[in-house]
Amino acid sequence: MRIGIGYDVHRLEEGKKLVIGGVEVPFDKGLKGHSDGDVLIHALIDAILGAAGLGDIGEHFPDTDPAYKGIDSKLLLKKTMELVVSRYNISNVDCVIVAEKPRLSPYKGKIKTSLAQLMGIGEDRINIKAKTEEGLGFTGKEEGIKAYAVVLLEERVLT
Repeated sequence: MRIGIGYDVHRLEEGKKLVIGGVEVPFDKGLKGHSDGDVLIHALIDAILGAAGLGDIGEHFPDTDPAYKGIDSKLLLKKTMELVVSRYNISNVDCVIVAEKPRLSPYKGKIKTSLAQLMGIGEDRINIKAKTEEGLGFTGKEEGIKAYAVVLLEERVLT
């Protein structure tokens, strides 16, 4: 068994769509980033790579590479899964999204379904939590959104 943790944060910006976990969430702002800014998928990618001992998202998909400018983070997650699927099974995923607004609880089920499909695992292996910061810090002041992810990988038994 191998465990990895991931974290990401992005600033909210007017005129962009908000995508979290591959799901578009209706809101008047979106996340600023080199890619589509999907803070949850970015944290999840870092957790997967960390558990597999493969570095971090910046090493595989650098924000200095124009090929990743505006890219859909779902594609980055699929590429990450291709790196680990031959050696590891995903035992479970636990995620926390921290946002004052919008309220994300109504979207947790859709996010779970999206991630399960992208990763090729059952929804029962994924947990999504949505939290606020009670008005504290940059997320509490609605300046950005952050996410944490923990992944447990199990080595595949080769026969």
